[in-house]
Amino acid sequence: MKKLLMLGGAHAQVPAIKKAKEMGYYVVTCDYLEENPGQQFADEYYNVDTTDTEAVLSLAKSLTIDGIVCYATDSALLTATYVAEKLGLPSHPYKSVEILTKKDKFREFLKENNFNVPRFKGYQSFEEAKNDFINFKMPWMVKPVDSSGSRGVSKINSIDHLQEKVENALYFSKAKQFVIEEYIEKNGYQISGDCFSVNGKIVFRSFANTHFSLSNLYPFVPIASSWPYNMPERIHNKVHDEIQRVLDLLKMKTGAFDFDIVIDAKENVYLIEIAARNGGQWVSQAIKYATGIDLIEYTIRAAIGEDCDDLIMVETKGYWGMYVLNSLNCGIFKNVEIDGDIKNNIVEYELLVKPGDPIYSLTGAHRTVGLMMLKFTSLNEMIEKMENMTNLVKIIIEDSLIKNS
Repeated sequence: MKKLLMLGGAHAQVPAIKKAKEMGYYVVTCDYLEENPGQQFADEYYNVDTTDTEAVLSLAKSLTIDGIVCYATDSALLTATYVAEKLGLPSHPYKSVEILTKKDKFREFLKENNFNVPRFKGYQSFEEAKNDFINFKMPWMVKPVDSSGSRGVSKINSIDHLQEKVENALYFSKAKQFVIEEYIEKNGYQISGDCFSVNGKIVFRSFANTHFSLSNLYPFVPIASSWPYNMPERIHNKVHDEIQRVLDLLKMKTGAFDFDIVIDAKENVYLIEIAARNGGQWVSQAIKYATGIDLIEYTIRAAIGEDCDDLIMVETKGYWGMYVLNSLNCGIFKNVEIDGDIKNNIVEYELLVKPGDPIYSLTGAHRTVGLMMLKFTSLNEMIEKMENMTNLVKIIIEDSLIKNS
């Protein structure tokens, strides 16, 4: 029986752990949190921090693994790539994954290779950025170079807010670095979703519309995705070609890619992020509902070194949505009120908290209250309801003194 090492056992990793077991592999998880839910579904668990590269390598050697997977999270992606490269296991090139993982390196790569990229620069301190502000056109985006789930991302329209937003970005950056870049005005929805390459060539893609939080405090945290992507086919093809050019230049191999992409008024494609992994928050599950393609299975097959040549492009059938249940305020969770207008659209629903648990406003994916999969009868119904989900699905909290964090 082939042995697979899964990095992380949080709720986000559970679907991949279960799928690997279902496929007949011996699954080992490692994580620094023993209480994470994924451990109960694995054959073995080791208390090893997934960001401790050498410790994970030592564990992998001792286990004589056949493959390693970092599913739906960026935090251990470089660890997985490093270990795979050291042990001669299927993987993308480490230096290429490093470029994709670090926002400053990715922006430099895009600029050097003549992709559309906003004016940007990387910094380590507020003072450095303050001295440079005249070189940028307002508004700005401030982002940690190495965070995921939109944590620490802010938009500012005045230098008066710069110090506060820099401190927030640095809080979420392990490297204690951030980038400032000029804001891109979107034409239509920001694009999310996943694609899958076989030997570096995209054979499957699934583009989605990204819906953002209504909170004025955290307007750049995605709270939903909907399929299909509501733009003409020429835009789909243009986006496909730009992602493929990145994969070609970085000599990527076989695996899933998650992305955030913006189209401007002139239909220019801006690659905001590309990650060499599956999307989190039920993106893979939504894609399976929409297309019948199980990207989790193909990710595991790729990690083990199995043939993925049977994967083909399948268009979205019907209209689908994935919603991240979230609270605009902090408090003690009481219940969820679901409007009658949306009840018949729900095909799957999971709460990640229980009554009495503390919950916090959605500053990033780590503050998710629950997840919901939805099906609609038309494009208009999908767009209308997905844009109104915060009113259709309400998180009820009790008053408390819990502070946001």
